[in-house]
Amino acid sequence: MSSKSIVSITDYSTDQILSILDSAATFEANPNQTILNGKVAATLFFEPSTRTRLSFETAVNRLGGRVIGFSDASTSSSVKGETLNDTIKMVSNYADIIIMRHHLEGAARYASEVTSVPIINAGDGSNQHPSQTMLDLYSIRKTQGRLDNIKIAMVGDLKYGRTVHSLLIALTHFSPQFYFIAPDELRMPEEYKIICDKKGIPYEERTEFNTDIINEVDILYMTRVQKERFTDQMEYEKVKNVYTLRNKMLEHSKDNLRILHPLPRVNEIDMDVDANPKAYYFEQARNGLYARQAMICDTLGLI
Repeated sequence: MSSKSIVSITDYSTDQILSILDSAATFEANPNQTILNGKVAATLFFEPSTRTRLSFETAVNRLGGRVIGFSDASTSSSVKGETLNDTIKMVSNYADIIIMRHHLEGAARYASEVTSVPIINAGDGSNQHPSQTMLDLYSIRKTQGRLDNIKIAMVGDLKYGRTVHSLLIALTHFSPQFYFIAPDELRMPEEYKIICDKKGIPYEERTEFNTDIINEVDILYMTRVQKERFTDQMEYEKVKNVYTLRNKMLEHSKDNLRILHPLPRVNEIDMDVDANPKAYYFEQARNGLYARQAMICDTLGLI
């Protein structure tokens, strides 16, 4: 793997995470620069995306770089049977960096092993989503003034949700306390609980989503139930609307509480929450621009 590729949030140390967040703050203060002048970024999205793809492409454009790639795998040669190996090697001839989303877990790791061009993982199946994690950390630090000792409830699809998997790993650097709220079918996988156990990170698992939890935490991280990950449609129908956050549920929550969501949402956050000042998910999405600018420049050795 290229030493500059970012496949997993585990590729960053604590100090490197903090450095990226500091850089993101400087890009928020001045997002339009020419630091990527002459650089070409390839965005290869084998799986649908709106926020991630657009924010990465905006990040490159605002820094003076150029973007090539595709947003629909059906328009690429993969429909003709071209292997991922061949696609990556071909695109490596044209680009200085590849930003890739793929439906298969491990696809980004594999891509990083067959090319010397840096790879940024923009999501691989239900595995990892490191750039989302960076913007989540940036949002948490921005709203709480710290990353240490945060109480955070992760709610919804914790089995297939790559955003919560990456965020959990990242937060173990900062002594958090977790609450895992999910139906039995979508519980946090054992491997992530083992990580918490080994590092002495406290967590509670619950199936009920109520105000007792909401009133306790600093960050409420809502997720949608991901229909595209289910092979059994009946199983999806069973759990798709299991939790819904409504504005009245926030009445006695802490003043510093902020509600995050990687988006898109379906039914898990009612529209009446949007006007509440504790709703932060749209600002969170905007923070993705600055975090991804920092990651791209760091990966290319430009900061």
